[in-house]
Amino acid sequence: MAERAREAQTQMAALLRTQVEMQGRMQTMAEIFSQRQFELNQSICEQLNGMRTNLGQTLQVQTKSTYENLTRLQERLAVIDAAQNNIQSLTGQVVQLQAILNNKQTRGAFGQGRMEAIISDALPSSAYVFQTTLSNGKRPDCLIYMPNKAPALVIDAKFPLEAWNAMREASSSQERQEAERQFRNDMDVHIRDITKKYLIPGETHDTAFLFVPSESIFATIYEDFESLVQKANRAHVIIVSPSLLMLSVQVVQTIMKDARMREQAHLIQSEVVRLMEDFERMNIRVRSLQKHFYKTSEDIEAILTSSSKIMKRANRIEAFELKENDSISKSTAVHSQSQTLHLDDKE
Repeated sequence: MAERAREAQTQMAALLRTQVEMQGRMQTMAEIFSQRQFELNQSICEQLNGMRTNLGQTLQVQTKSTYENLTRLQERLAVIDAAQNNIQSLTGQVVQLQAILNNKQTRGAFGQGRMEAIISDALPSSAYVFQTTLSNGKRPDCLIYMPNKAPALVIDAKFPLEAWNAMREASSSQERQEAERQFRNDMDVHIRDITKKYLIPGETHDTAFLFVPSESIFATIYEDFESLVQKANRAHVIIVSPSLLMLSVQVVQTIMKDARMREQAHLIQSEVVRLMEDFERMNIRVRSLQKHFYKTSEDIEAILTSSSKIMKRANRIEAFELKENDSISKSTAVHSQSQTLHLDDKE
């Protein structure tokens, strides 16, 4: 029993030592784990702080970039909005223009208005007339009076636009061909009407203008309907656009100025002759005045010479008087001294 008790105590002591060792090891491991956990927490915190900083910077950059992009987008939207407003306004104007061009009376007034504006801006009111009546009873849209009693120039502002609109609105090649044929026929009829109504020998010029109130229509006619343009030229009808009409009116204006200059040439020549006579008289008078200046200069020189001589003589006279005064003073002093000596001798 004693041995068993010793063995039990020995075993108990061994267990206690083992338990103590286990507790030491557990404590060491707990400390190690605690240190590792602290380091891990610290590393995780540092990484989180770094991620937070990077994320904040990234969000700041993204926010700035997003703001700039939104600002640019807003500016572009404003430009698009303004452009859309302009397009809407232009659409309304195009619709109004289309309504004008679809109505024959308003269409004629539109072309007539543009033509009248060009004519009235470039020529004096006495050089043209609108809607006047010719000897045959016809009324052209405009009549420009040429200088030197030459025949007047006729301008027609009516343009067959129905076939042109049909050609422009054609949805198939067949419809377009039909519209082109109709447009050629309408233009041919209108050109013949201008030739028949307005080209009157001795009263109007042998060439008339057909005014087209659109540069694009004019360009298309000259590009796609060359045979029609040649036919109009052979009929002495010139198709003109607003720019060509303006240029032609400027040429007419120059011709009128030249004619007025030629009419006034004799007056100008007589005025030049009078101007030359006046210049000759002025030249004679200038030469006479120059002679007077020379004579006056000689007289002044003579006066200056006389004045110089007079001054010299006055200086000599003044010097002579001073000498005489000195001699008189000296003689007076000698006489007084002699009298004094004579009195002394008497005494």
